[in-house]
Amino acid sequence: MKIALIGYGKMGRMIEEIALSRGHEIVSIIDIDNQQDFDSEAFASADVAIEFTSPQAAYGNYLRCFDKGVKVVSGSTGWMKEHGDEIRHLCQEGGKTLFWASNFSVGMAIFQAVNRYLAKIMNGFAQYDVRMEETHHIHKLDAPSGTAITLAEEITAAIDRKQAWTPGLLTAPDGTVCGEKEVDPSMLAIDSIRRDEVPGIHSICYDSAADSITITHDAHSRQGFALGAVLAAEYTHQHQGLLTTSDLFQF
Repeated sequence: MKIALIGYGKMGRMIEEIALSRGHEIVSIIDIDNQQDFDSEAFASADVAIEFTSPQAAYGNYLRCFDKGVKVVSGSTGWMKEHGDEIRHLCQEGGKTLFWASNFSVGMAIFQAVNRYLAKIMNGFAQYDVRMEETHHIHKLDAPSGTAITLAEEITAAIDRKQAWTPGLLTAPDGTVCGEKEVDPSMLAIDSIRRDEVPGIHSICYDSAADSITITHDAHSRQGFALGAVLAAEYTHQHQGLLTTSDLFQF
């Protein structure tokens, strides 16, 4: 399979290494300083582009890929609220293909399945309140993380007493804390911590007067995300439309 990389930071380099080890060819690498390569023959020859950039750049990158007939796998977050409807239309009715996920880790896909099942059970036990905490490295700009938001939306879809998620406490890299500790009982609070070089930790706690139940996914490195992105590209090569991890991993 011929792969184009859009974004060539730590994640892009790791994806390149894994893709090559699995026998794929990297035909184009586009970063901030060579945007003109979107118009190159090499880029147009790609079967799939793997895109890890920023919320500001992602939507435009998708359109440029679609214009060249290149399918896209993307882990960029923060664009869906503004452009989600248009992307869904392009993929569902316009014949374009985007595989999007807030987290490509195989372990996270399993964790999400556990999260959905546990939330379904907890809908019947009102004595348990639920709160989430996510921890990431100090370079991460968005809070809560896109993965935390995805997990929270799965919980609020299953638990009738939770209407939506809301940001809770934010602990900055310097240790200062801001945000809301106490939130409306109908809201699911997501606390965020930024420290060191943590790849990503997500914990969901159901707490009652009698006991608590906590599930946690702790990423040891970015390697799991990179492998998942390549697996998603292999799947996307053979499929079309708006795809996500629930298509790739059918638990």
